Amino acid sequence: MSGFSLIPVFMIGLLGSVHCIGMCGGIVSVFSMAAPRKFPIPVVAGASRQSPPLALDSAMRVLAYNTGRISSYALAGALAGGLANGARSLAGISSVQLGGYWLANLMLVALGLYLMDVWHGLSRLEAAGQIVWRRLQPIMKLLLPLDSPLKLLAAGSLWGWLPCGMVYSMLLTAMLSGSAVTGASVMLAFGLGTLPMLLTLGMLGARLKYWLQLRQVRLLSGSVVLAFGVLGLIRAYHGGPASWLDALCITPHVSTGFQ
Repeated sequence: MSGFSLIPVFMIGLLGSVHCIGMCGGIVSVFSMAAPRKFPIPVVAGASRQSPPLALDSAMRVLAYNTGRISSYALAGALAGGLANGARSLAGISSVQLGGYWLANLMLVALGLYLMDVWHGLSRLEAAGQIVWRRLQPIMKLLLPLDSPLKLLAAGSLWGWLPCGMVYSMLLTAMLSGSAVTGASVMLAFGLGTLPMLLTLGMLGARLKYWLQLRQVRLLSGSVVLAFGVLGLIRAYHGGPASWLDALCITPHVSTGFQ
């Protein structure tokens, strides 16, 4: 991946999903609520065909819209990585890429502070993204009721474009990844990191939401994301070649640090 490790990207998605609980909890509730079922759920011998297992039905609904959401992340990552790589090739300036590494890690620092509820600068990015979301909302209404896997997949794909400072911070990393393929890989790893929490939220609802909005949980998650950003800034400055840093930094080893 051109020096990029997907481990910190996945971990940022996993830890940052405490923000998803607060921001997207209402959307998850709408997507997960009961609707006329058209899912191909196998019928257990002796069970009524009119009463499919509710837990399995709910799990399939949650998987359907989350698959759409993560697919949108991967598409956005491919676009960001491909466009940025083309621009960088035309410019031919390595210092621009190094500056991008600094900016990407500063975004992680901002994300960590955002998760810790210390600084809300990323909320301004979310406000700007509302312009795109307002144009997508009418399409969402056309999919109602969400009563089939395809409708849920399509609704999840639209959800992936919901304004989110955390997604924007990772898209910047995707832009620096080197190509459309690696950009998609970055956002896919990030999306998979958010999946465990949102899958659980779709199944457990309010009980998980209450626990994840506790200040202690947000502080712990934000602190780890903040540490990823600070470590990346240190590496961008010193160009640290230590191999163990490859697993912890979104910034690859560069030979043009500010020594």
